[in-house]
Amino acid sequence: MKTTIIFIALQGLVISAMAQTPTLPSPDVQIKTAVLAAPADKRDGATVYGYSPKNEFVVLRKGTNELICLTDDPAQKGLSVSCYHRDLDPFMERGRILKKDGKKADEILKTREQEVKDKKLTMPVHPSTLFSYSAKDENYNAATGEVKDGYLRYVVYIPYATAESTGLPLKPEAPGMPWIMDPGTHRAHIMINPPVSTTAH
Repeated sequence: MKTTIIFIALQGLVISAMAQTPTLPSPDVQIKTAVLAAPADKRDGATVYGYSPKNEFVVLRKGTNELICLTDDPAQKGLSVSCYHRDLDPFMERGRILKKDGKKADEILKTREQEVKDKKLTMPVHPSTLFSYSAKDENYNAATGEVKDGYLRYVVYIPYATAESTGLPLKPEAPGMPWIMDPGTHRAHIMINPPVSTTAH
């Protein structure tokens, strides 16, 4: 009797754990959703990073153009994908490694900043764009990759740029107005957050 109770309890724990484990979308679905962040004419040629069945972060598709796209993290609710210029990859990859090592956001920021100053980490010398596409959990079907009411925003990295060197404000004064964030630092970038109605699709 006691053995039966223990077995049922363990079975319940297994079922509960399985229910909490997110389902990994197929490689095709991962690619389909990842490139939603890219301009339409860049999607077919973009390199795509995603997750293997062993939860390893791997190249799902080798690309032919300058964009690198990252698939959604299945452990997080909703959809969040991005694409960026390949010259930003050392910076982005370093952030992923530090995060995997358990570093917090402020530690990652300080570490990368110091590594850029020490010339251990290279930032592009030209403006480089990142596109970010997101959707709420209820608007994203992980099994099919169908998304509705997604939101697309843009970031243009210009290391060490300032409000004075670009003429941009430090905060937006109107919906969709470009502004500069982290001015004067290695990760200075122009933020462009369009009004929701103009990017939802």
